Amino acid sequence: MFFEYPYLLWLEFLLLPLIALYVWRELRGGSPRMAVSDVRQWAADGRKSAPRTWLRHLPFVLFSIAMALIIFALARPRTSQEVQKVDTEGIDIVLTMDVSTSMLARDFKPDRIGAAKDIAIEFIASRPSDRIGIVVFAGESFTQSPLTSDRVTLINLMKEIETGLIEDGTAIGNGLATAVARLKDSDAKSKVVILLTDGVNNCGEISPITAAEIARTFNVRVYTIGVGAKGTAPYPVQTPWGIELQQVRVEIDEPLLQEIASKTGGKYFRATDNTKLMEIYGEINEMEKSKTTVESFPVYTELFMKYAVAALIALLLAFGFKLFTRRLPL
Repeated sequence: MFFEYPYLLWLEFLLLPLIALYVWRELRGGSPRMAVSDVRQWAADGRKSAPRTWLRHLPFVLFSIAMALIIFALARPRTSQEVQKVDTEGIDIVLTMDVSTSMLARDFKPDRIGAAKDIAIEFIASRPSDRIGIVVFAGESFTQSPLTSDRVTLINLMKEIETGLIEDGTAIGNGLATAVARLKDSDAKSKVVILLTDGVNNCGEISPITAAEIARTFNVRVYTIGVGAKGTAPYPVQTPWGIELQQVRVEIDEPLLQEIASKTGGKYFRATDNTKLMEIYGEINEMEKSKTTVESFPVYTELFMKYAVAALIALLLAFGFKLFTRRLPL
């Protein structure tokens, strides 16, 4: 404990003259007196046995304690504790996910889109200091979530993503352009798009290379991920006898995804199963760590209130005992 205004503690010495004056008055017989012709009736017990004899000093004692506590409170007693403050240099990230029907292929568990969602949710949970948005695309694109730091909302919106919500197709350029549009006005120190797809660009008004050029103009770094096993993958097909898995060829335009990443200063990854996809997100997570500045500063706890309350209690007791002792017998 320390005092913010320690020089006020010198006021405690002002109580010494008051105490000395009170003692001097008592020694001089400063208490109430009356003249009597014979004191033998008090000789046996004397005033020493009367309760009022010592209780009458209690109000002054309590008053002195109250004054001492008030001076303590005015001196502002405090305690301090060193706390570390972490300032993060913000990163804005847009997760751009392919939701075309080819994402239902089951070379991932439970399927490509399910694995992509689950691992993206883990990625979102691991980035508490960043703003994250979600863009989905198939034959067209739209924003599932704008940039936000609300992790609960992001995770819930990610869980709601599924195929069939929009026209089928693979408009990689549209998806990337929509993501860049969400980041272009951001004042974050680092702006990142993680683009995940399992196909070849086959529709859309904006070409992927044009979208990559736009991303580079706005200093947006793009990490591209191609998802799909090598060769063929089991794909659910509706038949007269129900859903059957048929082997379909996996076609990913890797040169295009590599060029997009290269133009924007990002990196291309190929995920062939759940484990590899998780490793890719982990690698991106490490590469895009927020810069932190750590500084220590004290956190103060004020203690004056407990001394002020104690002083108030002492004053109330002083007045209470003063009234009480007046009614005691001599």
